[in-house]
Amino acid sequence: MNKTELLNKLAQDGEERLLLARTLDQLETARRKNIPAHTGFLSPAQRACVESLIAACAHPAHLFFGGYQGAERTVCVFLPDWQEPEDFLALAEEGPVAALRCSYRSDAGLTHRDLLGAILGQGITREKVGDLLVGPESCDLLVLRELSDYLLQNLDSAGRAKLAVRPISLAELEPPPVQVKRIRDTVATPRLDAIVAAAFSTSRSKAAGLISAGRVQLNYRECVKADKPVEPGDILSCRGLGKAVVKELGGLSKKGRVMVELERYI
Repeated sequence: MNKTELLNKLAQDGEERLLLARTLDQLETARRKNIPAHTGFLSPAQRACVESLIAACAHPAHLFFGGYQGAERTVCVFLPDWQEPEDFLALAEEGPVAALRCSYRSDAGLTHRDLLGAILGQGITREKVGDLLVGPESCDLLVLRELSDYLLQNLDSAGRAKLAVRPISLAELEPPPVQVKRIRDTVATPRLDAIVAAAFSTSRSKAAGLISAGRVQLNYRECVKADKPVEPGDILSCRGLGKAVVKELGGLSKKGRVMVELERYI
């Protein structure tokens, strides 16, 4: 299968086609020159798209890295045949992802939106910026290393607040704790509409409406099939309601319903 055929098969729209074409270029660079190559930062949905491409290309020498364990936005690094993932991670401080800490007054009230807006207002595109770890007095930024010097020199405010920006090591990052609500419920059948209803405390008919309206993603890919089977480990996202993970699909209750355990991010 040539490049055009592969893109035609995998890309759902023009935006995905451009993403996959750029990813293929990096993959081929790693293969041809036998050096590491990487994408920009990928959203979870973009990562799922790229994973489908990697599976089709049978290129196992890669890893997704966002600067810390559990990062939402990650770069995909294609590795040469002389480098293992653990070797890359051991030298991560010299890799494509750098960290900056922006400090500000505790009464500034800065939000993720304020800080991201200040960065993008510099003419920087989203794929060059990873997660923003926002705290009451500082925000840790993950960026492509090629961008760090520019931001050190030019990022001095967000909203009306002054920023003091300095580089930090990846080991100094302070990710906020993840807060989840554990949900235990029973469903008639482990299909998407039933699991969405349990995850987001709504009726099955309303869940089906959300799915048909294109507001639900299964493993970061839009799914409009209410009867799609759901498996343990699947990730559900619903625009306006949040995200949940299917932890377990257990046995049957006394009434013959399937027991389900989920974690909903809050």
